[in-house]
Amino acid sequence: MDVWNSTTPSYFVLLGLTDDPTLQIFLFVLFLIFYVITLLANIGIMVTISADSHLHTPMYFFINNLSFLDLCYSTIITPKTLATFLSVTKRITFVECLMQMYLFGASVSLECFLLGIMAYDRYVAICNPLLYMTIINKRFSRQLVAFAYLGGYLNATIHTSCTFQLPFCKSNKIDHFYCDVPPLLKLSCIDTTINELVMFIFGGFAEISSLTIIIVSYSNIISAILKIHSQRGKKKAFSTCISHLVTVSLFYSTIVFMYLRPSASYAMSQDRVASVFYTVIIPMLNPLIYSLRNKEVTRAFMKMMEKLKKKYLRF
Repeated sequence: MDVWNSTTPSYFVLLGLTDDPTLQIFLFVLFLIFYVITLLANIGIMVTISADSHLHTPMYFFINNLSFLDLCYSTIITPKTLATFLSVTKRITFVECLMQMYLFGASVSLECFLLGIMAYDRYVAICNPLLYMTIINKRFSRQLVAFAYLGGYLNATIHTSCTFQLPFCKSNKIDHFYCDVPPLLKLSCIDTTINELVMFIFGGFAEISSLTIIIVSYSNIISAILKIHSQRGKKKAFSTCISHLVTVSLFYSTIVFMYLRPSASYAMSQDRVASVFYTVIIPMLNPLIYSLRNKEVTRAFMKMMEKLKKKYLRF
């Protein structure tokens, strides 16, 4: 990279996914389709849960928050990415970059904590069904989600402040399609070992602590399911967890690949592909996974659509 003559540039240049104009147009259309589906699917889940009183339970409260998070998650990254596909300069201001990193970092940590909470919710529902409404009551559910938000934004504050106090004197060109910690560390002309250690410790805490809760919860869930004598009972118990398991598998496989490995193994071409998966694809897939696998959500959605149909047919 060319030497940049400022330690605090007023803007950065996002190099993006490709410099091929034809491919950029194709990616713009593809990302736009993904984003529209993400908006419609997540808003659909949120409206359905809010409109149906039968879904006002802790489990759907957590799913509702996950949909809201996926909606924010995608909106933090995708609109700016769409703009850069059509832009010649591909600039992002220093403040925009800082805010994008902060909000995105908070969303990643938040989703880690939220998935851990949802695993614990399933553990209580299956292993202690008679005490479920006593343990996972509305107040406790809100406290858990509040803790997730607090932890997510605290983690993002640490990462963002540690990254943006660095002097960016190598270049102002970010070899990525959004502002993330690893590509920004590469722009600094000083040793970033401490920053990488901070990222590993605090990011690792969010990911490993929630993953530990998930593993422990599902170990107990599997043990409880195996003790059920009826095949129908086993199938019903497992069906309440499958959507969450799929979401966890998709999310953690990419997050661990991106952030919990040595900096020497970072390859931006691979990281960009992984980043597309968890910033664009996963927020689109999550509501589809939960709606298609969950009969109650599907039934409530169809019921809501039927009411809207009858209402507008009157006019």
